[in-house]
Parts: sequence; structure tokens; C-alpha cells
Amino acid sequence: MPAVEVDSLAVRYGDVVAVDGISFVAEAAAVTVVLGPNGAGKTSTLECLEGFRRPSSGTVRVCGFDPARDHTEVVRRIGVMLQDGGVYTGIRPHEAIRLFASYYDDPLDSEELLSMVGLEHRRSSSWRSLSGGEQQRLSLALALVGRPSVAFLDEPTAGVDLQGKQLIRSLIQDLRRDGVAIVLTTHDLEEAEMLADRIVIIDRGKVVADGTPHDLLATGEPEDFEFRAVAGLDMAQLGEALGATSVEESPGVYRIMARPTPDGVARLASWLATHDVLVGDLRAGRQRLDDLFARLTGERSPGETQRSQPARRRGGHS
Repeated sequence: MPAVEVDSLAVRYGDVVAVDGISFVAEAAAVTVVLGPNGAGKTSTLECLEGFRRPSSGTVRVCGFDPARDHTEVVRRIGVMLQDGGVYTGIRPHEAIRLFASYYDDPLDSEELLSMVGLEHRRSSSWRSLSGGEQQRLSLALALVGRPSVAFLDEPTAGVDLQGKQLIRSLIQDLRRDGVAIVLTTHDLEEAEMLADRIVIIDRGKVVADGTPHDLLATGEPEDFEFRAVAGLDMAQLGEALGATSVEESPGVYRIMARPTPDGVARLASWLATHDVLVGDLRAGRQRLDDLFARLTGERSPGETQRSQPARRRGGHS
């Protein structure tokens, strides 16, 4: 039995349909990433799974229980990490963890958990004095203190520095290995692709994609390839050397409209070597999650939008 089951879920607010008959499952020992633009219905869906909102129609089950009807049974088995809020601003990390630990029969050790999230040196600081990233790590600790079977993590690395992100992602991988079902939302599509065993994309209240990253991102007949290099390469010359219909640049990222055959990749390598250009992140025959997300929802992640703001320059030959 899946740890989380969503079947024909609908959520309405008066005449507004926030969630429109969606279905998906989340398995134990796996990370299920739920993606979607703002207003897609992700929060309403998670609120139903956490027992804070009743579905207008359809059913949800967590560990076999109805989260609204069997709320006491469900809260014993889940951990919830909110994106922000939910903690008294004057409380100290060690006090918050001990308080939350008191709600469970077999909680994790408070000091061990502080060390796990890298906050042992901030144990006596108030919540309000913690940085945004430190608050996120404490929120994660509070979600894990009860040894959950299912962990709902809302934007777990938002506002967290690189070291903190690496720590949080490592903890998520540890949870997976321990058999926990992780349901995670994020706007960081690179992180989603990195962590997910399954991706569910919701748009306008409907599931528009559901599958493993490999299945969702594989393409049948690739028609382009992409690489990163120094900005300002001669795209007309590059396109001519590769027989491309066009070459696009979004500073430092080049997309070549030509089939990425072994011969084409070899010619690219030869051209780059001749011009003494170092290349990184060569992608051929597989779309990125950013591309799929944009195509299905008409939007890009916030990070991708920022990267794409400079005007694109075009070159090539006919």
C-alpha cells in the first residue's frame, strides 16, 4: 500500500476550484516532489493530506488513514515542515525541539537532532535571532523529531545557503534510506530533479505530469543539444561548423538546433578545442525539468526566469 494516496481530490472555495480531481500516490522510501506555479493547488492538496482541510470531494489517505477523520492517528505518523511560521519567535532551538518531542511517544534525542541539522552552536539563541536558513533547519528538525513515516516538506531549502542546502538534501536522502515517504514542494527545479524518485506537476488544479524523472524527461528523437561555455562565442561560425539550423545563446548557455549524433558531438568538441573553449554541462537528447515545466505550465521557475532575462541573441545559417 502506498504511504500517501490521493484519489480524485477536489477542493473548492465557493465558486473557485483550487484542486480539480487530481490523483497520485507517494511510496515509502521515496521522494515525491510536487511542483506547480503559485496558485496551482499544491498548498490546498498538502493541507488535505495533513488533515488541516477537508476535501470538497474525492479521498486522501495517509498511512491508510483519512487525515481529517482519523487526525489523531495521522499526526502520530507524519512530520510537517512549513515554509515559514509555526514557531514562537522567542523560543530557543533546544526548547522548541523538546516541546515538540513531548508530543510523541518515541521522539528522537533533542541534542542529537540539533547536531543533525547543524544548530548545536545556536541551541540557546531565540528563533527571531536565527538567520532564515537556520530557521529552515530548525523547522526541519521539528518535522523529524517524532520519527515520522511520512514527511511533508514545504520548500525545505528556501533561503538556505549552499552548505545548509547540502545538509538538508543529505538528511532527505537519509530519510529515504530509512523508509520514510517524503512529499516535497519546491520552486528549485534543479533540486527537484536531483532528489525526486517521482515528480507530480500540478497546473490550474490538475495533474499535468506524473512519473519518474527519467520517464518525464526522456525524449524520443532529440533535435537539439545544449552546453555551457564562456559568453560571446561566434554563433554563426559555430552553427556552420555543426550544420545547425540555428544557435541560441542565453549568456553562457548555448542551444544548438541540430540532432546530437555522435558525429555532431565530435564536431562540437573539435570546434571548441580549435577555439580553446572550455565546455561544461553538455546535455544531449534529454530535456531539462525547466523545459518540461515551462512547456506544461507556461511558466519557468523563479531561478530560471532570472537567468533568462537578458535578451537572447541568435545566429546560424540557412
